[in-house]
Amino acid sequence: MRTILVLGAGSWGTALALILARNGNQVWLWDLFPEQVEKMTVTRQNTQFLPDSHFPDTLQPISSLEKHVAQVNDILVVVPSHGFRDTLNKIAPYITTQARVCWATKGLENGSGLLLHQVAEEILGTERLLAVLSGPSFAKEVAAGLPTAVTIASHTVQYAQDLVTLFHNNHFRPYTSSDIIGVQVGGAVKNIIAIAAGIVDGLGFGANTRAALITRGLTEIVRFGTALGGERETFMGLAGLGDLLLTCTDNQSRNRRFGYALAQGSDSQQAQAEIGQVVEGVRTTLEVNCLAQKLKIDMPIVEQVNNVLQNVCTPKEAVQNLLSRQPKPETL
Repeated sequence: MRTILVLGAGSWGTALALILARNGNQVWLWDLFPEQVEKMTVTRQNTQFLPDSHFPDTLQPISSLEKHVAQVNDILVVVPSHGFRDTLNKIAPYITTQARVCWATKGLENGSGLLLHQVAEEILGTERLLAVLSGPSFAKEVAAGLPTAVTIASHTVQYAQDLVTLFHNNHFRPYTSSDIIGVQVGGAVKNIIAIAAGIVDGLGFGANTRAALITRGLTEIVRFGTALGGERETFMGLAGLGDLLLTCTDNQSRNRRFGYALAQGSDSQQAQAEIGQVVEGVRTTLEVNCLAQKLKIDMPIVEQVNNVLQNVCTPKEAVQNLLSRQPKPETL
């Protein structure tokens, strides 16, 4: 039995903690808010985010970090991207030299535009074993035991393989990858395209529009990801196309629902309030758009989503801006 510390008791962190605990591991599930930890301890479930999933005896909610960080060799970080650096700074004084860190957060760092492995290396050191878990995976379905496949990427193949062993069971299948950059980019940028998908659905456009948007959105992900050093084939897999399809086509997607609300007349603040959870694509849009402009990467969908979020144009005007672009050959 391994002891694993999961940082972040939102829906996704809780779902992954459940997988690990059901697989026979001792899991400590940390949350920033002591009242939430107390409630989970008493009810033996996360009533706020996953109310239908009972905690196994091996899953223990915790609110203190110091003593728990020092006792584990495996840490899984599942906090919003804007809290990623702060969370790593919290554990840095107590983490052991042999501890390995994986995250399932999707996004770029706020303000710097850094990929999260760059943040982790800056805080925890370049010698630290690091990995990222990403792919088409709604927390509710994972917690319910519905078949799901994801990608786990690490520069160290053995670490990725070891994580697969920890997570794998008869309904949760991880694949390994060495492309830690591509897997992160796929998981981050697809949220922006999902906002756009919600917008076109909210405006009442049809299946043709959605299919075109997803396809051209994938093109933008490939351009951006390869420019940052990711491998093209990664974006055709689970962490790229798979996650993009899921997030753009199902109403469980917060980013898609957010875009839909924008198209229906809500402003950004109202739309986020309606959803009630973090919409990662909002922050990611600004970072990706800035970086794309700096690197001169053509990303018209991302640019138009950013224009909507910055109140430069309406959702309908954004779609018209895309359609009125100069015709050209279809290329990646």
